[in-house]
Amino acid sequence: MSAATAPAFEVTPQRKFPRQPINVPMDLIALRSGVPENLPGRCTDISEAGVGAVVAGEMAAGQQVAVELRLPNVGVPVRARALVRHQSRLRCGLEFVGLSAEQREMIRYWVHRSASQAAVVTEMVKKETGGVAKTEGLLVIAKRAAKPKRTIRIGRRGFVVLIACILVVAGLGWWEWQRSWNELERRLTAGEEGLRVSPEAMEKRIITKVEPAYPEAARAAGTEGVVLLDAVIAPDGSVKRVRPVSGPDLLMQSATEAVRSWKFEPYVDQSSGKAVEVETTIAVEFRLH
Repeated sequence: MSAATAPAFEVTPQRKFPRQPINVPMDLIALRSGVPENLPGRCTDISEAGVGAVVAGEMAAGQQVAVELRLPNVGVPVRARALVRHQSRLRCGLEFVGLSAEQREMIRYWVHRSASQAAVVTEMVKKETGGVAKTEGLLVIAKRAAKPKRTIRIGRRGFVVLIACILVVAGLGWWEWQRSWNELERRLTAGEEGLRVSPEAMEKRIITKVEPAYPEAARAAGTEGVVLLDAVIAPDGSVKRVRPVSGPDLLMQSATEAVRSWKFEPYVDQSSGKAVEVETTIAVEFRLH
């Protein structure tokens, strides 16, 4: 008797960064023969490495696209390039390319916070349903709160008006995304119109960096995260102006005061050879541990 050959099992590599479930609209631009095509969709999960999504359009693995989405309770949109890694039945996986440091920190903070909130919700559901699993428990709570819904009927004339409105919105969306694609192209090239410098480039020019004090109120409340600041750097390298963009309110003032004391190496314009005023984005991270 000959021994049977053992079946080979494919080992699925673990993701380097954990993905957090999410359900938000996502706009995607794919260039086809040099013409931007808007593909609407929804983001289903996200990490600082990429996103999973359902997209209304066919794409090929390795294709480069531009994506934009907004994380819940975050004022700044995530707008970046991505590579299509796979697509099956409109579901696709996208890997971020050239994600900025502040966007990476923003996503990392949101994932961490959402995971913590999800754990709290799970415990609440277990208490409410007597230890039932989270998914089943949510169904139990939903059935308790379910109420009959009214049916809205639309006549033929109303249907025509509705279709016309959708077409108008779609046309405006395509125009807006074409403008967004051009803006994204400019941002991903060096200098961003010559006066705005990438955070990575300015971080290398830091001469004096004052660490922010951790506010006692934030420490007592267990608040941590990333504060994003828009900063104007004067020709002499001093911080001329700082404006908070996003982040926990309890941490914004401390981050702003610290950055005002920073000193940078003057940014020299290559064309004129003179030091010039530039704008940049600064990410200040607060961690309790």
